[in-house]
Formats: sequence, structure tokens, C-alpha cells
Amino acid sequence: MTETRASTPRHLWVIGIVAFLWSLMGAMDYVMTQTRNEAYMANFTPEQLSFFYGLPSLIVASWAIAVWGGLLGVILLLLRKSLAVWVLLASFVAMVITAIHNYGLSNGMEVVGDPFSLGFTALIFVVSLALFLYARTMQKRGVLV
Repeated sequence: MTETRASTPRHLWVIGIVAFLWSLMGAMDYVMTQTRNEAYMANFTPEQLSFFYGLPSLIVASWAIAVWGGLLGVILLLLRKSLAVWVLLASFVAMVITAIHNYGLSNGMEVVGDPFSLGFTALIFVVSLALFLYARTMQKRGVLV
């Protein structure tokens, strides 16, 4: 039995490419933070550096799943694979876990809780959830198989 695939709507390419570029920014942030790139990390206060460098291993792993899962999910979306739905969901859940730790269970709110950072975190949530919902819709429409 062969699966038939619906034609690819143009918005999938637009959303996919923009999301890919967005995800690359998150991946760059993760790599620069984890490698402690001096030029990049010079933008943060000593308290923020201490916070980032002191994250528990499980939270760093959750952050990695969020970042790399998001990038992989977008690539799978562009390849029109239904696995994109589950990978983007895993990325979103990992991001929620990371945020709960950073803003609820640790002192992240005092260290990096300025209005811009909180707003940007909210934007990341919205984009991540929207990508998951978009992929799920494309799967239901038969675009992703």
C-alpha cells in the first residue's frame, strides 16, 4: 500500500525556511553558551554567567533537546515527514521543563527576568507551540507522511 501525499502548500516552505533560520539562532545561542565563547558571553552580567554556567546537567540536557529538537523538527517539516510533529512536541515539552526550572525553581527570574528576556522567552514559547500545531495540521491534511 502506498501513501498519497497532498501537494505542498507554499506557506509550508515560507514557514519552514523562516523557522529553520529561527532555530539556527537558538542553536547558535546554545553552542556559544555551552562552549563559553568569550565574545558572546561578554554580553552578560557576572550574575547571569554564574546562572548559565551553574545549570544542572539535566536542565542543560532539556535545553539541548528543546534547541536541537526544534531544529530537527523544522528540517523534518521541510522534508514533509510526519515525524516532525513528535519531534516538535518533544522540543516544546523540553522547553517548558527548562523554563519551569529557570524561572520557577531557581533564581532565574531575578537574574535574567528583565522585561525583554521574559518577552523573548514568551515569544519562543509561542513560536514553538505554533510550529508544533502547524506541523500537526499539515499531517492531518496529508502534507506530511
